[in-house]
Parts: sequence; C-alpha cells; structure tokens
Amino acid sequence: MKILIDTNLSPDWTTVFKGAGFEALHWTEVGNFQATDQEILSWAADHAYVLFTHDLDFGSILAATGTC
Repeated sequence: MKILIDTNLSPDWTTVFKGAGFEALHWTEVGNFQATDQEILSWAADHAYVLFTHDLDFGSILAATGTC
C-alpha cells in the first residue's frame, strides 16, 4: 500500500509507515505546500496513494467529486 501524508501532519509519519512496511511520502516531497485539498486528493488518486490526513473536509470533497 502507498500512503500520502497530508501537509497538516508531520513528515515524521513517513518514518512510522515505512517502519511498518508501507511506501510513504509526505505531500511536501511531491507537491507545493500551498496546494489545495483537491490538488492533493487528485495527485493521490492519480498515483494510487491512500491519503492520510487530519483534515475533516476531505469527506466532503470525496462525496462531491465521486472519487470514492
């Protein structure tokens, strides 16, 4: 499983996930820190990553876009 860690979480999460055997990236490794939620979600979907976030509005974005 590939995990993308959102900007609202510490990059230290990559170490946690990698230690558990997952492929993990922090968003700042692949995109602009000021990217919109939609940009981050689209990148994750396009690259087959699961998004790990603490942002409560991603559920609304998923519902509105039909991504899930």
